[in-house]
Amino acid sequence: MAVLLEDVVKAVEAWLKILKKPEPYIDPNLDPVLIVPGIAGSILHALNGETGKEERVWVRIWEADHEFRAKLWCQFDSATGKTMSLDPNTSIVVPEDRDGLYAIDCLDPDMVRFLMLILESASLCIHYILVFVEFDTLLHPLHTPFLSIVGRDSVCYFHDMINEMTSWGYQEGKTLFGFGYDFRQSNRLKETMDRLAAKLDAIYTASGGKKINVITHSMGGLLLKCFMSLHSDVKSMLLSLLLIFEKYVKNWIAIAAPFQGAPGYVTSTLLNGMSFVEGWEAYFFVSKWSMHQLLIECPSIYELMACLDYEWEHDPMLQIWKEIQDGEGNSAAMLETFTPVEAVSIFTQALSNNELSYDGVDIPLPFNKAILHWANKTREILSSAKLPPKVKFYNVYGTGQDTPQTVSYGSVDSPVSDLCELPFLDATYVNVDGDGTVPVESAKMPFYLNGDKILQKARVGIPGDHRGILKDKHLFRIVKHWLKADHDPFYNPVNDYVILPTLFELKKHHEKGVEVTSLKEEWEFVSKDQDENNHQPVVGSISASRVADDRSSSEEARATFIVHPQSNGKQHVELNAMSVTAGGA
Repeated sequence: MAVLLEDVVKAVEAWLKILKKPEPYIDPNLDPVLIVPGIAGSILHALNGETGKEERVWVRIWEADHEFRAKLWCQFDSATGKTMSLDPNTSIVVPEDRDGLYAIDCLDPDMVRFLMLILESASLCIHYILVFVEFDTLLHPLHTPFLSIVGRDSVCYFHDMINEMTSWGYQEGKTLFGFGYDFRQSNRLKETMDRLAAKLDAIYTASGGKKINVITHSMGGLLLKCFMSLHSDVKSMLLSLLLIFEKYVKNWIAIAAPFQGAPGYVTSTLLNGMSFVEGWEAYFFVSKWSMHQLLIECPSIYELMACLDYEWEHDPMLQIWKEIQDGEGNSAAMLETFTPVEAVSIFTQALSNNELSYDGVDIPLPFNKAILHWANKTREILSSAKLPPKVKFYNVYGTGQDTPQTVSYGSVDSPVSDLCELPFLDATYVNVDGDGTVPVESAKMPFYLNGDKILQKARVGIPGDHRGILKDKHLFRIVKHWLKADHDPFYNPVNDYVILPTLFELKKHHEKGVEVTSLKEEWEFVSKDQDENNHQPVVGSISASRVADDRSSSEEARATFIVHPQSNGKQHVELNAMSVTAGGA
């Protein structure tokens, strides 16, 4: 009982990262890295124009919904392309602490500090609990406040990756930087583009002229692509007529980028809003309705709609079971299907009565066609992007998750009689493969150079959800290699092939001085080379053993490696390993 409880506490401590850290390892030879988050992935502060006081409004748990409405609700200004807070005294800024990493690490630092205090207090009485309380009795109350942290996956954004990269030798402010931004805005907003240009220049200068590796997640990929497009032909005296993007950027690693949009996700968001946390946790966070009112006025959301000139393998649609009346007054249900272009009229009708009340004033918030026009122009810019020939592009996408592509409302038994009901209905989905938010075919978009399609330097699919892959060990291993931070000449994940990690299982069992560890790992190799003639699997094995000089302990390990025949351009590989350790400390 005591051991199990101790394991639970250790798991919590590990999550909060309060265990004492060793002296950091610093590798002075690494090239600098800039990390750019996706939508809702930056801490935002509200700056009071009268007092000059700053207050965090995204993300926060305490009074989250109230402050969100008061400071972040906004309206789009078609003249400037900027969305402005309804509070005239409020402007939104991004904190630059820790060279930009603070804004993309743990998005609610207060929550983490609060939980650390609770955990420290709990540790003082841990021995009392172990003696007087049964584990089964303690498990439920311990589980609720600690292991189901409110929005943990949403709040801890790049936290795991930052910690991982510092263990590789990266140093904050020297070789590791972050770029947060106001994600309500358009991905091509001039203010954001200018800030990014200044950030790249500052990193480039601080590193002594070393080119930068840029890692983007989700919508951050669109932001960087806009920057590349808008600055690819801009020349100035400062840059000595060199191209901005090509001068600063060495490699670009795009993770889960919705290059062709996130059709199902955005359709349901425009009609119903979104929740970053589910279940009971949602009561402590921003409500879905409050989020809906914000996103209707955010150009960034409209820029995530389905790309209209892309030839989808599975066309994204909006489906509605409508109630129709015949000439005799009898009702029936009829399924109507709308393309992304046709769906605009549905959005317009469904949101025609939408409004919010702010400071005693009712403000209409219909589907914003001015934002749609702006977003269409953004997509034109994105579609014309050309990757500079000296910049290497690496592509990571999530797989194995049901990802909405077509969104449906109503049913045969319960058809929709009024389109204004749609914001209050639950949608159902026709799913495709992806990360739960971005379809695979959207995240795998190739680039074009001088009108010709070019392949990425590497493209890898990782099983996992949209945010979860940022904590995935396979991603860390691959990124580490691409950044040349592994110093491992034997690991080459992609030259003329692509590795898709599909399984990783590690189990340990310890009993009576014997520890048994088993490992199972599987991959799929995707290659242009076709070898369909070999129909037999190739099996290999290796074993090793060691006995202490005084024979007080011994170790033995064995691994079996199976390479299955290639089929349809894919080759399945399995690794099964086991080690047994006896004796020792």
